[in-house]
Amino acid sequence: MKTLKIAIQKSGRLNEKSVELLKNCGLNFENYKSSLISPVSNFPLEILFLRDDDIPEYVQDGIADLGIVGENVIQETEVEVSYLQRLGFGKCSLKIAVPNNNSIQNLADLNGKAIATTYPAILGKFLNKQGIQADIRTISGSVEISPGLGLSDAICDLVSTGGTLKSNGLKPFADVMSSEAVLIGGKGSENADLVQELIQRIQSVLRAKETKYVVLNVHKDNLAAVTALLPGVKSPSVVGLAEADWVAVHTVIPERDFWNRISQLKQAGAQGIVVMPIEKIIL
Repeated sequence: MKTLKIAIQKSGRLNEKSVELLKNCGLNFENYKSSLISPVSNFPLEILFLRDDDIPEYVQDGIADLGIVGENVIQETEVEVSYLQRLGFGKCSLKIAVPNNNSIQNLADLNGKAIATTYPAILGKFLNKQGIQADIRTISGSVEISPGLGLSDAICDLVSTGGTLKSNGLKPFADVMSSEAVLIGGKGSENADLVQELIQRIQSVLRAKETKYVVLNVHKDNLAAVTALLPGVKSPSVVGLAEADWVAVHTVIPERDFWNRISQLKQAGAQGIVVMPIEKIIL
């Protein structure tokens, strides 16, 4: 049987979440910081720990079958890969930022200005689309200090919370792109049976994170009103209780709608609401 190879970040902001995701998929492996390859003992898979900049090219060239990497890295390296699944973590934005006391007010003001970045390809495409001619200065790391050193008039960098910008006297000015971790594969790799099995495991974990398992008690007189609020995966499960005319309703509720839906259930007559996390949902 073929052994798949998946490349993930060796260190950095995506490493911990990538390892957590794979382990939640039931994969047993050791996360040795000093090792570049870790075999999975209960699935035909090897995990490669690489620099994030190298992951897209490893997948494109077929050295790795799959990869977990930020969308910003994929766009910057301009590789030919397939997006197999967005993973919902590592979310951030690539933004242009300017000093707080800068006179730049709109995108047109960037004409003729110097912009420091570690993402020259993405920034170049963005500026061309906006019809802006600027001097893109490629810097490796510590981009946010370049305006203070007189190296640039603005920067283009990843922003998660904005704390680093603020501490360096910068403010967000324009959104270039949004990014999150993505599972990628080589062209046509999604058709392989092992790849599909791994994708199914990943999707089951992601669905579980987006939902809560809920059990509640309700009088039969209020059952129709309560079940109307609870679609579940297909439909709610209703189980009779020892007490006459009362039933227990089992269902799942989307995390994004959880508290609003709980309030509606209580108003409809639900009692004794118990909420539990879900490990996996397999459709």
